[in-house]
Amino acid sequence: METRQPDGPIEGASAWYGPDLARQPERWIYPLSTADVNELEAALQHVRHRGVPIQDIQKSDFDLPRFGTVLHDMSRELLRGRGFHVLRGLPIEGRSIQDSATIFWGIGAWLGRARSQNASGQLISHVKDLGKDNADPNVRTYQTNARQNYHTDSCDLVGLLCLQTARRGGLSSVVSSVTIYNEFRQRRPDLVPTLFEPFPTDRRGEVPAGMLPYFPIPIYHWFEGQLSAIYSRTYIMSSQRLPEAPRLSAHQLEAMALFDSLAESPDLHLDMELQRGDMQFVHNHQMLHDRTSFEDWPEPERKRHLLRLWLCPPDGRSLPEVFALRYGSTTVGDRGGIVVSSTQQHVPL
Repeated sequence: METRQPDGPIEGASAWYGPDLARQPERWIYPLSTADVNELEAALQHVRHRGVPIQDIQKSDFDLPRFGTVLHDMSRELLRGRGFHVLRGLPIEGRSIQDSATIFWGIGAWLGRARSQNASGQLISHVKDLGKDNADPNVRTYQTNARQNYHTDSCDLVGLLCLQTARRGGLSSVVSSVTIYNEFRQRRPDLVPTLFEPFPTDRRGEVPAGMLPYFPIPIYHWFEGQLSAIYSRTYIMSSQRLPEAPRLSAHQLEAMALFDSLAESPDLHLDMELQRGDMQFVHNHQMLHDRTSFEDWPEPERKRHLLRLWLCPPDGRSLPEVFALRYGSTTVGDRGGIVVSSTQQHVPL
């Protein structure tokens, strides 16, 4: 297992601080122009005319002659730079979920291949409060109105399209796991090695064939000159319900407490309010994301609703073999997602 550590702090575009970016939204928000929207609409009409099912749409089906260069640059920023970006202003009003999802999928196809997000095989999932109990270890937090806490998803890139906003709350927060590492290293260099030790992480009932109900994986990995993170305190803590999972040590609990306090520091993270028609894309290996709790509207048609994509880019970074425990593979361009024996991939709309 990869246990080497960086020799010093990590520098570069990935080591950003939230307050700096809050003062410069033009660096990470791209407002869609009329020309951009017209291209997206033309691509939508093209695949609709050909009758291509959403899950079969590929980059070559979704022609974006000019806007495609914007997505190419955005992909480079996601994978080699800051690690997140927001596209703002897709017209949602009066558009069907089917058409909005098709455009979202088409943009995603320019960034990578869609991956299954749960045991049922959803390639697009609906992020909304279904009234489920977040205390249930088999419930995914995105199906509730509870805070999610800072975490990474089980894929290279995650995308969100906002269809409806909450009545109150539901802010999206992002933080650089690279910056967390740098700050952690300054405060507690003695605890840094703990972050490179395996932490038991609960699969929450989504267990691939032949696998344990948990997987042991470090929070940080230093591999081929890049620092990657994979983390969910909720899943790590719920692993302790499993008798076969190793018990967390005092050092591990102390390390997670500091890690979380750094992620939650307003000096590090960036809060944003996603508007209707916004699309947010985040690189999981160098970012963590969170969502605040929210109060929803009483009317069903107004309830907070986002669509989500998990994407595997063809030019992603190399990952250590231990990621295969969660990603199924470390093969660039063909990894990530959740697949169990009963999974049937589909797009529920």
